[in-house]
Amino acid sequence: MTVGWTPLKLPPGVIVEFAGSAAAATAARNNLLLHSGLAAIGILLLLGIVLRHRNNLLLVLLNLPFAVVGGVFAVLIFGGREVSLGTLVGFVTVYGITLRNAIMLMSHYQHLVAAEGQPWGWETALRGATERLVPILMTALVTALGLLPLALGRNAPGREIEGPMALVILGGLATSTCLNLLVMPPLALRFGRFAARREETEPAD
Repeated sequence: MTVGWTPLKLPPGVIVEFAGSAAAATAARNNLLLHSGLAAIGILLLLGIVLRHRNNLLLVLLNLPFAVVGGVFAVLIFGGREVSLGTLVGFVTVYGITLRNAIMLMSHYQHLVAAEGQPWGWETALRGATERLVPILMTALVTALGLLPLALGRNAPGREIEGPMALVILGGLATSTCLNLLVMPPLALRFGRFAARREETEPAD
């Protein structure tokens, strides 16, 4: 017995399109990359204005590979083989946290030199890293504790995005925090440019 079927008639201008979760994920990933790129351009412009020197801007941006290393290793170690929407969101998030820590350190160096009159040298670089140790560690620790349950239960149903995201953020935080505190001070000492504040002179009567 043959079952017949009747073709679906649609009004003019109406089409039928079959799509699934893969197409939706691809569209979301493309939108995320586009808007992240636009945001990155704006952030670079603002950082260039605030940091004032090209070397300081490059030192801040150097922290981004620090975050990438940890995030990639975390994904590879725990079985990830593809770039999903969750991993992209995780990388964008850890980039923001890493840049915040780097800006915090570099701005404190500028404060020590400009506001407190400290000569830029090894003692000032060590002092700045020591005084920013607790805020940077607290940021990383609080974030890690909040994301740890998501990372541990990443294979649970409904965590297809939150699980990979948490995993990437935890791995990126581990490497970026350590390298930010251990590698950045020597690099800032060698390549950083911090100018003392110019004294304003009043015009003579």
